[in-house]
Amino acid sequence: MLFNSYSFIFAYLPATLIGFFVFGRLGKGAGATWLAACSLFFYAWWDYRYLALLLASICANYLAGSIIARNPGSTTSRRVLTIAVIANLALLGYYKYADFFLHSSNALLGTEWPILGIVLPIGISFFTFTQIAFLADAYAGKVTEYRFVYYLLFVTYFPHLIAGPVLHHKEMMPQFDEDKNYRPNAADFAIGITIFAIGLAKKVLIADNLAIYAAPVFNPMADPPTFFIAWGGALAYTFQLYFDFSGYSDMAIGLSRLFGVRLPLNFNSPYKARNIAEFWRRWHMTLSRFLRDYLYIPLGGNRHGPVRRHINLLTTMILGGLWHGAGWNFVIWGALHGAFLVINHAWQEFCRRTSLNLPPRIARIFGILATFLCVVFAWVYFRAPDLFTANRIISGMLGGWGVAVPEPILSRLGPLKPLIEGMGIGSYLGGGASFVETWAWVALAAGIAFLTPNTQEIMGRFEPALPEEGRKVPTPTIAPCAWYPSRRNAISIGLLLALGVLALSRPTEFLYFQF
Repeated sequence: MLFNSYSFIFAYLPATLIGFFVFGRLGKGAGATWLAACSLFFYAWWDYRYLALLLASICANYLAGSIIARNPGSTTSRRVLTIAVIANLALLGYYKYADFFLHSSNALLGTEWPILGIVLPIGISFFTFTQIAFLADAYAGKVTEYRFVYYLLFVTYFPHLIAGPVLHHKEMMPQFDEDKNYRPNAADFAIGITIFAIGLAKKVLIADNLAIYAAPVFNPMADPPTFFIAWGGALAYTFQLYFDFSGYSDMAIGLSRLFGVRLPLNFNSPYKARNIAEFWRRWHMTLSRFLRDYLYIPLGGNRHGPVRRHINLLTTMILGGLWHGAGWNFVIWGALHGAFLVINHAWQEFCRRTSLNLPPRIARIFGILATFLCVVFAWVYFRAPDLFTANRIISGMLGGWGVAVPEPILSRLGPLKPLIEGMGIGSYLGGGASFVETWAWVALAAGIAFLTPNTQEIMGRFEPALPEEGRKVPTPTIAPCAWYPSRRNAISIGLLLALGVLALSRPTEFLYFQF
């Protein structure tokens, strides 16, 4: 069941909301039990065969966490934590990486291991990482809530179950235990529906339309792309993924707010980042937090000198890339971002030692542009179905397959045509309309991503999401973009929601569902 589907919007969501508040009148436990049951139904809708796997994982981790939390930091707790984490990673490794390693072994070593053909349980990466974080928090003495129904809801809570955010126990449990959240609240409804409508529009009106222009370029059977076609396809996917994931994050926050619960902020205009480290503080923020807290810091972080720090960064990002998918293209994507982070730290250290300071505006523009270009190149490996296709597109982006524009466009340039041809830019027959549409959609998406306030800034005065500890909430934007309860805003959001619903004739999955 998709957030962007008629069955979800007009059947599942109203029934879940009504039942939640009806049962909530009987007590918090009854309301939480209903919401947990609905979340399990939401998961089973995808593939009921893996419902037993999800429940077994939840029960085993709840038992392990309860044992650990009784004596946090003790030897027994450390042993249980170790066993439980290994079991979680083994489960994730089997379902997500077994076939990948068999394929790689057969290709590299010449073995003939049979491929298992394992179907990946949807959301396994997210509910596994969520529970590993719970176990680690229990060992650190941060877990104070042991009621099973709240833990079941914490893991299965449907707004986050399939594609995140990765939740922390201490963020969610207090909210599930608040009496007021089990009573309908008009303000929560207004805020939640507004954020949901914005997210739905991002997904169905922008991301899905960009997909039409990205897919042909990444088709492994496509011809080698020339310069403008390669860049058009890469940028179309860059903004497709941006609005797809941003749309999902908004919809998840909006849906959760209907129940009075705030999810942690997971997306904060990452393409406005001035360096790659800031990009990762803005993109999939809860995953970045998890990798930092439970991988990078335990590896030693920056406590053992620059060389060890760079090794830890590369290791963390490569494993983060592999988390996104079982394939060498994801490993390369992670390695590229690890290398970018190493270069970024080296550059900042160089600037500090040499007192090199560019004018603030130039430094900001240069930083955003350089970071964005690095991200675009890396996304090619993230999106491409194989390394051959990725390398072919990268070659096109570097001009390896020539530079050409459609003949109809070149012919319309009149006296400029000889000058352009003299620059080595050729032409090809056909494709004029598609070429123009691609770049028009890219320009529109870029304008929205770079020049407009994000959802958290628009809704900032109402604190729509939980900020990460130690980081500031996005500053509320100034009028006329700032949202506040009014007839005008109600009509605007109503129209936006209607446009999104009308575009649901062919709902498509969110891109992060595959991870």
